[in-house]
Amino acid sequence: MSKSFAFVFPGQGSQSVGMLDGWGDHPAVRQTLQEASDALGEDVARLIHEGPKEALGLTTNTQPVMLVAAIAAWRAWRAEGGAEPVALAGHSLGEYSALVAAEVLTLAQAAPLVRLRAAAMQEAVPVGVGAMAAILGMDAARVIAGCAEAAGTFDPASGEVVEAVNFNDPAQTVIAGTKAGVDKACELLKAAGAKRALPLPVSAPFHSSLMKPAADKLRAALADLPLAAPRIPVVNNIDVAVQADADAIRDALYRQAFGPVRWVECVQALKARGVTHIVECGPGKVLAGLTKRIDPELVGVPLHDPATLAETRDLLA
Repeated sequence: MSKSFAFVFPGQGSQSVGMLDGWGDHPAVRQTLQEASDALGEDVARLIHEGPKEALGLTTNTQPVMLVAAIAAWRAWRAEGGAEPVALAGHSLGEYSALVAAEVLTLAQAAPLVRLRAAAMQEAVPVGVGAMAAILGMDAARVIAGCAEAAGTFDPASGEVVEAVNFNDPAQTVIAGTKAGVDKACELLKAAGAKRALPLPVSAPFHSSLMKPAADKLRAALADLPLAAPRIPVVNNIDVAVQADADAIRDALYRQAFGPVRWVECVQALKARGVTHIVECGPGKVLAGLTKRIDPELVGVPLHDPATLAETRDLLA
């Protein structure tokens, strides 16, 4: 009896120079890199293989390369006879990988779209004005309350903002907003008992209301893009819902850009569909680790090279 499993796709932060080297010259990976290079008009394989790290870390590069690396692993899995998951999800940017895997978007459509999304996000808030921080060892409700308290210490006309934006696991919530807003929230949350408040090395306050101008540009781009009905259900970040209607998918992607990533609930929704194993498809193993912390009954496994592909196939057989 084969196990019921879902595939999930990582977001920004799991990228590294050479992250596809483990695949060698795998045809599915080579084909994926070629498609993405054609769509973006540049040598994506070289960027991933050679870096430098600073180039890979630029948001406008990170978002497309993470999409490409995730889809390369997905296609390799399918090419090697890996079974089809019962559902898909992606963390933040990873939702675009999930939609490509579900054949809602082609890779040729998605690569320029996520580059546009990244550029719009970077333009929305100048570097240094926004910030993000991970709050560890505190439940989400306390973090939300702390953000509201921090925001309340500023004059409403100041434009200072801080919000809870990524609900990653029961004791890890990421906050985002203006630098002063995030600094104030970190100070108050640490005083209220958070174990740690770690500033994140990001160039924009992703998923906060400050991203609304970026979302508007993304909505305009999405309006012109033909979307197919998903072949595999995708649980989205913003509503923790499965949508089949193209306009509903567009709207969810638009709102996701300036709304929170409800990852804890996404994983719970996958479990509610009967899933016992969650495969993190793409570089890193951040989501595999979060899976265990969200629900110890679930098995989280990474799939990012031929060795982990073989292990995953054996595990799910």
